[in-house]
Amino acid sequence: MIAETLFSINTLYRQPIPVTGLFFGSGEKTLAIVGSLRGNEVQQLYICSQLVKCLKRYEEDGMITEGCQILVIPCVNPFSMNLGKRFWAVDNTDINRMFPGYAKGETTQRIAASLFDHLRGYVYGIQLSSFYLPGNFVPHVRVLDTGYHDLDLCDYFGLPYVMLSKPLPIDTGTLNYNWQVFDTKAFSIYSKETKNVHDESAVQAIEATFSFMNSQGMLKGIDARETQGKYYPFHPIHFSEEDLVNVLSSKGGIFIHRSFVGEEVKKGGVLADILDAYSGEIAERLLAPCDGRIFFNHNSNLISGHEVSCRIIPNDAVFKHSESSMRRS
Repeated sequence: MIAETLFSINTLYRQPIPVTGLFFGSGEKTLAIVGSLRGNEVQQLYICSQLVKCLKRYEEDGMITEGCQILVIPCVNPFSMNLGKRFWAVDNTDINRMFPGYAKGETTQRIAASLFDHLRGYVYGIQLSSFYLPGNFVPHVRVLDTGYHDLDLCDYFGLPYVMLSKPLPIDTGTLNYNWQVFDTKAFSIYSKETKNVHDESAVQAIEATFSFMNSQGMLKGIDARETQGKYYPFHPIHFSEEDLVNVLSSKGGIFIHRSFVGEEVKKGGVLADILDAYSGEIAERLLAPCDGRIFFNHNSNLISGHEVSCRIIPNDAVFKHSESSMRRS
């Protein structure tokens, strides 16, 4: 393993903050893994730390295939993470809306430009992502429908769901989108948590990453590892983000879950109660509008009116297995 300062971030009233990359193997720029771009992505930082721990051991044991270079960048925004802020702490802008960046622009544009200079040219890219809404997810792989995406490759992560998302104008500034435009096969892995460590879903993300690396020939002998010997036996379900059914609150108050991420729900089943903050009475009971499985849950105990409380994958959505899944079955 070689640790290298990729670039430094100048900030007011303190020393420059280094952004560190950890390199494994040598040769072709094969895979880049990016952890927390935002200051509250603690789970993503934790996953990267465990990936580094394993990769260091694999490299020492000669398990990284010759000619493959792997780069892991655990944290791009240590300044905001130290201050407990989600976005860039000085002006509240989002680095993951600034790609491919601008070297002479505002601070987050310059950070994005410096980072992207190091990320361009990799065959594969994995971003450990978080959503713009605070909440919990069923672990899944997300790919933007740019025309350059490869859904079949998503199956090799072995996660239960693969979501194809049509990019909105705001998505054109994300790392995933720009990676694809500049000829990197890019994937985003969503874990259950963001600001808290959730060990079980972290292990899923770690195993998914090594499963993908193994399938693409970057690793050898990984099946002998007890910690990474379990791969998911099922074929992932593919669906479009447009298939998701959003359940919105109509009132604000104290939010109490009655159903949780990953659970199957029936139409009319109770998803959550919103309590009046002063009287404690139920101001609104949120019911499932369809049969399906909870894909995303609002995770704060306070909720506003007209806010997404959960997202459901309906049973009658058009699911499909990819061609690669068919070939491997």
